[in-house]
Amino acid sequence: MSFTLLLNSPTWRQHIDSVNDSVSAHAEMVPVIKGNGYGLGQHRLAHETARLGSTCVAVGTVYELADILDVFAGDVVVLEPFESRDAAAAHLWARMLERPDGQRVIRTVARPSALHSLAQASTSTRILIEARSSMQRFGMDERELLATLADGSVRSAIAEGRLEVAGLTLHLPLAQPADDASGRGPHLSARVREVCRWTGLWLAEISGWTRQSESAAAIWTSHLSDAELAAVEVAAPGATLRARVGTRLWLGDRSSLTAQGTVLAVHPLPGGTHVGYRQRTGPRDGTLVVVSGGTGHGIGLSAPNPASSTRQRVVTAGTGALESVGKAMSPFAWAGSRRWFAEPPHQHHSMIWLPRGCVIPAVGDQMTAEIRFTTTRFDAVIES
Repeated sequence: MSFTLLLNSPTWRQHIDSVNDSVSAHAEMVPVIKGNGYGLGQHRLAHETARLGSTCVAVGTVYELADILDVFAGDVVVLEPFESRDAAAAHLWARMLERPDGQRVIRTVARPSALHSLAQASTSTRILIEARSSMQRFGMDERELLATLADGSVRSAIAEGRLEVAGLTLHLPLAQPADDASGRGPHLSARVREVCRWTGLWLAEISGWTRQSESAAAIWTSHLSDAELAAVEVAAPGATLRARVGTRLWLGDRSSLTAQGTVLAVHPLPGGTHVGYRQRTGPRDGTLVVVSGGTGHGIGLSAPNPASSTRQRVVTAGTGALESVGKAMSPFAWAGSRRWFAEPPHQHHSMIWLPRGCVIPAVGDQMTAEIRFTTTRFDAVIES
């Protein structure tokens, strides 16, 4: 029996096509297919990217490169910045670039030292230079960027084509600052202002390059709305915009995606019965249901989402109090309600309590699950 994802293919693809059309009106869309492929699998997303006609995809790390190079014919951007002092990753990078298709790979560079190390190499490499956005995760600040690009070895490597610069990349936050009052319009949003500031600096810098100034005039962004992309397009006409899109593209229409576990066993039990590895006692008469889906699938491993309202904070606090005494809500739903774990999930299965009076499922029935797609591994994706 299986923990599966039901995929309504026509609805899902209609949404993908709609996002592609709206983004492509202002920028070249770069689909992101990193990690577990948003629960759908990287190969499936690579094939969908090709169907859209996109010539470039983005993956998370160098460890994802080989599989995608084998199934996607275009360029592949690695989002995690290259770091020469990460010995294991650097070794794999060397192997990847020895492949016949290694020149399809674009690596992200976010630190001056990493850029210097690549500039001193004898072989050419394609790079994106990452600026440090207000997210404050990776990237060079303005001073570091300008100083690094002024370095003689870096300038020589660019002029000689050993460093092929594909543009400047920014990874933007999802939220706007609290002081970025709504009502200003997307053309004045904090994200738009940030992108425009970096774009102006970047275009001014590369205007003095003797070569690559045209190909390097690409600004790669994330998390901009269509209206924000349109605003940047107007404000920075000299730049080529490339918009990375992941969650919105693949998971934007949740009505087309249904996670479900198969009921494997059903045991009506009197109150006080000891169950599971930890021999916990059932609170009252009810039914113990064993369902497909455990820690190996990502069940019970989701990181908490921040509460954004008073009600959500109260619910979060209440849930935490219940979990502290061994009672945890499962992601599985039956008869219209989410149900409690009988104990923490096992590797492949979960044990669920149903109260007395609840409709009892039969072996083979399906229980839907509310999951976090980016941490979930399905046994099968079933298209309809």
